[in-house]
Amino acid sequence: MSNYKYFNFKKCQGGDYSLVVIRKKDIYKIMDWRNSQIDVLRQKELLTTGSQLKYFNKVVKPSFSKVNPKQILFSYLYKDECIGYGGFVHISWKEKIAEVSFLVDNKHSNNEALYKRDFTNYLKLLKMIAFENLKFHKIFTETYSFRKSHISILEKIGFKLVRAIKNNALIEGEYFNSLIHEMVSDK
Repeated sequence: MSNYKYFNFKKCQGGDYSLVVIRKKDIYKIMDWRNSQIDVLRQKELLTTGSQLKYFNKVVKPSFSKVNPKQILFSYLYKDECIGYGGFVHISWKEKIAEVSFLVDNKHSNNEALYKRDFTNYLKLLKMIAFENLKFHKIFTETYSFRKSHISILEKIGFKLVRAIKNNALIEGEYFNSLIHEMVSDK
């Protein structure tokens, strides 16, 4: 199993959920989820198996050996089965700030109760890693304004809305705001 040089990480577990360093065997599932949920991502084009493998080999895999990687990604497991992925992207090591990313499989993203449970547990695990392991000062998210349930979960976990970027995303001919939520370490 791969690991990041920056911090000694094996697994973060809470009940039936766990985060492990992103696994190569999960990249094609991730590609399918990204392609089918493109409207909630900043991704503009559909991914191919070739582009996904290239991204893993040229970007993700080399980040394992960097002292200050630009991203730290995890496979998100439920009862040891990969149901999603995410982590920290656009990391600023100087400021100790990172953006949170998250995506789950379509079965979970299309079921509001499952999604709420998955996302809530994911955020709890990620907060522990962010503030206890990595000693980040702040984590933040960018969410399109039409994702009301997603935003509600963020706010229930403790993320605060700090900014709205007006008409930032054009989706199916309609503009939506990008909402920036953040959480600051209490240490």
